[in-house]
Amino acid sequence: MEENNEKAEIYSQRVRAGKRTYFFDVKSTRSNDFYVTITESKRKFKDETFSYEKHKIFLYKEDFVKFMEALQGTIDHVKSELLTEEALAALEAAETVETGEPLIETADATFDEELKWE
Repeated sequence: MEENNEKAEIYSQRVRAGKRTYFFDVKSTRSNDFYVTITESKRKFKDETFSYEKHKIFLYKEDFVKFMEALQGTIDHVKSELLTEEALAALEAAETVETGEPLIETADATFDEELKWE
């Protein structure tokens, strides 16, 4: 049983974002198929102790393209229709400081080049 647990997780990437942490994990099924889990973890304080609240999405490979298109479309809509020019400039400046280049362009290249499973 332990071998299956070791084999199940293929890749993991963590993104720290303030009080939240996002985990992007690639896992395999018993039939050696692949899927992605996206987990949001938020630290909650109560009295002098803390716990983690987690939310998880399972994303299967046949839905990758639709998911990426919808996510990119949603981000583009927020940037072009909802943010002021000042807020957009601040967001893009913050993305450039963190990564050295704009975050959205980096994500597009990564998705196009690395997530092509057939």
